[in-house]
Amino acid sequence: MSPDASATGSAGPEREILLVYDEECPLCDAYCRMVRVRESVGALRLVNARGAGGVMDEITRQGMDIDQGMVLKVDDVLYYGADAICALSLMSSGSGLFNRTNHWIFRSKARARVLYPLLREGRNLLLKLLRKAKINNLRLQGNQRF
Repeated sequence: MSPDASATGSAGPEREILLVYDEECPLCDAYCRMVRVRESVGALRLVNARGAGGVMDEITRQGMDIDQGMVLKVDDVLYYGADAICALSLMSSGSGLFNRTNHWIFRSKARARVLYPLLREGRNLLLKLLRKAKINNLRLQGNQRF
């Protein structure tokens, strides 16, 4: 799904915005803890993909491999991988150097689609070096290790 006005519109603080990611990845964890969204968009809640829950069931039903991309859920819309990072950047608060840089780089769908796979490969290499198991939410055979 591509980011659109529904990801950036203003619906007040009651809006549900979930960022589902692998908390055991040091790079993902640092990124997700630093990113901020504008208060007018709503409150961002971080969700560890390694924990069982309804949002992970929804992601799996949609066929999204959480080991290959983070998921941003805005209301009832799921954004995956490059689309997630682009939508998140469009909602960015712009507070601090990190958030301004994140917004500048990933607000472009084209840049996000080029850079996200490179970031994902770096993440996968790091997790392989750290000997982390995959989440494997799609339960694919032979897909337990990075």
